[in-house]
Order: sequence, then C-alpha cells, then structure tokens
Amino acid sequence: MKKIILTSVVILTVLASCNGDEGDNTNEPPINSTVEFTFPDEAEPHEGTWLQWPHHYEYGLDYRNGLDATWVAMTNALQSNEKVHIIAYNSAEQSRITALLNNASVPLTNIDFKIHETNDVWVRDNGPIFVKNLSGVIVIEDWGFNGWGGKHNYKKCDPIPTFIGESLGKTIVNVPMVNEGGSVELDGHGVLMATKSSVISQSPANSVRNSGMTQAQVEANFKKYYGATKVIWLEGGFSAEDITDMHIDGVAKFAPGNKIVTMSNADLLTWGLTQNDINILYGASNTNNQVYAKTYLPLTQNNVVTTNGKNLGYKGCYINYYVANGKVLVPNYNDPNDVVANNLIAALYPGRTVVGIDVRNLYQNGGMVHCVTQQQPR
Repeated sequence: MKKIILTSVVILTVLASCNGDEGDNTNEPPINSTVEFTFPDEAEPHEGTWLQWPHHYEYGLDYRNGLDATWVAMTNALQSNEKVHIIAYNSAEQSRITALLNNASVPLTNIDFKIHETNDVWVRDNGPIFVKNLSGVIVIEDWGFNGWGGKHNYKKCDPIPTFIGESLGKTIVNVPMVNEGGSVELDGHGVLMATKSSVISQSPANSVRNSGMTQAQVEANFKKYYGATKVIWLEGGFSAEDITDMHIDGVAKFAPGNKIVTMSNADLLTWGLTQNDINILYGASNTNNQVYAKTYLPLTQNNVVTTNGKNLGYKGCYINYYVANGKVLVPNYNDPNDVVANNLIAALYPGRTVVGIDVRNLYQNGGMVHCVTQQQPR
C-alpha cells in the first residue's frame, strides 16, 4: 500500500490519515517468547467487516464525495454473507450514509453503525485487531497508532480499537507497541511477514513508530500477540510519496495452499523493492522450511485515471485485496488487466466469488480495498 502524503489544506493531493505525532503505546516491552494469542487467518469465517466511512471534516467535501461510491460498493458486496459494521463520524453522517445505501438499494439487515469521530478511513491500520486467546475466546488487541510515524493526525483514530472493544463488551489487550495492521501479513500457520521500514525503523524522524525498540523486542511482541513463531523481514524503504514506509500488504499476501501472491521481479523493482528484498520474498518459506509457491499478479496495463478524468501517472496494484465470507473484494481500475487479476485471484479461492471494487479515486490517496477493511472473525 502506498498512501500518498497530503496536506490537510489541499484535499485531493494528500493522503488522509489519523492524526499524528507520537504514538501512545511506545513503552519498551520485555522480551517474551510465549505465544498468548493467535491471529485467525483472513480467509477463516467472519462475524463481520469493519469500515470507517469517508467524511468531509478533515479533507473536505470533494474528498468525501469521491470515495462514497467505493464504500457503497464494498458494503453491498459484503452484506449478503456477513455483518458490516460502519463507523460514522456522527449521527448526521449516519443518516447520510443510510440514505446513500438506500438509494443504491443496499439491504440494511446486516448493517449496523457505531458513532465515533475519525480522521480518515484507514481502519486496517488504526482499527481493532481481533485475536483468540489460548482458550479460543475472541479478544481485541489495541496496538498503538501514531499516524505512520508522525506524518499525519491520529488522535481521533487511535482510540478506535478500545472504543469498539468497549462497545462489543470484548476483553481489550493493550499492546505496548505501535503497529499498523497493514504492516503485517500472516500465513495462518505461524509465519508473519513485514518490512523493517514500516515497523522498527529509527530514522527518518517521521517514520519512527517505536523509539528505541529492538528487533528482538518487536519479534517477541509478534510472537506473543499474533502467535508468530517465524518472522520474514524485508528491509522495505522510504519515499516522499508513501507515508506507510512500504507496508507489506501492498507487495505480498499469503494465500491458501502455502502460496504467496505478489508481482514479477520487474514490477516489484518498479514498486520500489530492492533486488535483495525480492530475493528474500521469492525464497521465503513456512515454519517447515517449505518455500512458498508464488502467484504473480500484474500491475494495470495503463496508468490509473480517476472517475473525474485525472491521470495519476502511475499504474494500479491488485495485491491489496480482501478475503470475505464467500467473496474476495479485489481493487479494480477500469483497466484491461482487471479481468486478468480477478481470474488469477479467483483460482486461489475456489468457492468464493471475486467482486471487483472500483478504487480509482481511493487509489489517488494511495489506498486500496485491504487498507480500508478490517475483519472480525467468528
């Protein structure tokens, strides 16, 4: 995922975030090698999916209006097989969203609302992490969120996990570490993959999530709170255009059958990975040291053009898809390669229907489907 840096003044040249300087959960943890929680795979059955609906309070009406259709499409695709939990900025926004859904003939039976102010839409990064404790009970982890290392405002979004936990009556586990949900990918069998640049970097200053925290401490937290017994690290990288500092969910995703979904060597180089990182990714293995098979998705054939005709000057990525109950929501761009990517992804998930979601306007801000969804497992 490559969220684009915005200023809060210029609405559509910026990426929205959730307010930020320093994170709240940055105390150094002791090294702990015990698994206490496990993270259900995204493809396991969901109770529902969480969405933070776009609004105009941070980036204006044009920003909101350009994104509404994508959220309506996601809600419609999801609601037939699972609940859709919508976080609305206030009661007026709830009424507006309800009208949008009614106008699109989206059934409301499986849709509910929570009211909480947010800075933006990136619930994957700032939202609750649903895990199981050793007794198999679902609890909510609240990892700190500091606006991707202090690049954006975060204070309205950082409390969201605890707010949801309290609303649902779930046990809340406060994790002593800053980490965005999009910065990790897990294979469901003990392997976690991430980039150092988006998790443990100590420089540049606006990319620091966990000041002074060592790699060993980070890995201990991943083991304790995610159940990760093996961590695959890419170095990642930094660019002025990518506020996430190269989140892994924009370059690689685990799929059933011991597979990694990624891109060709040439496309990964275009995306900013080094050849060394590509070699690590292509040679990655599971906890039994079996190398993952690869499925390579293309980039779009053409540069992405928004619905109002703006040529973004760069191609679109399909890696950032979301696996839901009975469906897979895939970012689409009104591009010839949409059908190619959709078919490749459909082959990975037999029994699920691929639904293309038009993300052209969202992509202008650097995000795709996975960035703006968060699963709640059963």
